[in-house]
Amino acid sequence: MSGAPALPTQPGLAAPSASQAPLRGRESGPAPADDAALRAKAGEAAEKFEAHMIRQMLQQMRSSMRAMADDDSPLNNKVNQDMTDLADGLVADQMAGQRAFGIADALLKQLLPPTAQR
Repeated sequence: MSGAPALPTQPGLAAPSASQAPLRGRESGPAPADDAALRAKAGEAAEKFEAHMIRQMLQQMRSSMRAMADDDSPLNNKVNQDMTDLADGLVADQMAGQRAFGIADALLKQLLPPTAQR
């Protein structure tokens, strides 16, 4: 028998997946390869989140402009709306890739532990 008490199990809760197993249970933390993979995945997710936030902001700006525009304005043309929505998505992705707003950096700073100085 080990000295650690067994954790109670609850019906309906799944055991940790294989992808979570390497990061749990190590007293020294994740291995360097695991750490690099975790940071890469977190960076990609944070960048996608920043792109989503920028896209939402641009979409809200466009909808405000359309609401104020005249009925015969090119802004209220359905084809133009579709094209500007596509363009806004591309702009959002490019801005997030440059981390222009700093949302991804702020998320990573809060979520990931600082890197070890060597």
